Amino acid sequence: MADALDIGLLYSRHHGWLKGWLLGRLGNHGDAADLAQDTYLRLLHSGRLPARDEQSRAFLVQVAKGLVIDLRRRRALEQSYLEALAALPPDSAPSPETRALILEALTEVDAMLDRLPAKAREAFLLSQLDGLGYKEIAARLAVSVSSVQKYMVTALSACYQAVYG
Repeated sequence: MADALDIGLLYSRHHGWLKGWLLGRLGNHGDAADLAQDTYLRLLHSGRLPARDEQSRAFLVQVAKGLVIDLRRRRALEQSYLEALAALPPDSAPSPETRALILEALTEVDAMLDRLPAKAREAFLLSQLDGLGYKEIAARLAVSVSSVQKYMVTALSACYQAVYG
């Protein structure tokens, strides 16, 4: 775990700069403030700090960029979900609580899929969304059926881990 004094020093020296950097990328004061705080929380939880003070800003930017990407992905996912909800008849729309649970689950699935190797993710999506069999997936991906089986084991294992930890 990182020394709290080191995190405090890093925070006092660079927080304002990081918040300004994030504001330039996000264009929103609230999001910039939130992600600046999240950057320091991530460092605190990881126990990782830059080796030298002159590396601090580059180190903070590296962590913050990941958080910006996560935020944008989550917002795009939320937007897609809201567009799908808008297409439903008003009487069949889920409650706000159910919407929140669905968005949380979608975010977790998206993160799990993002961690998969590209071929495993593609094989899994072709199977689950397009309903293709292993032979069809193998032909599409130009791989053997046994490779598709391995990809599916990888993807299904990731699904199991996501659900049962």
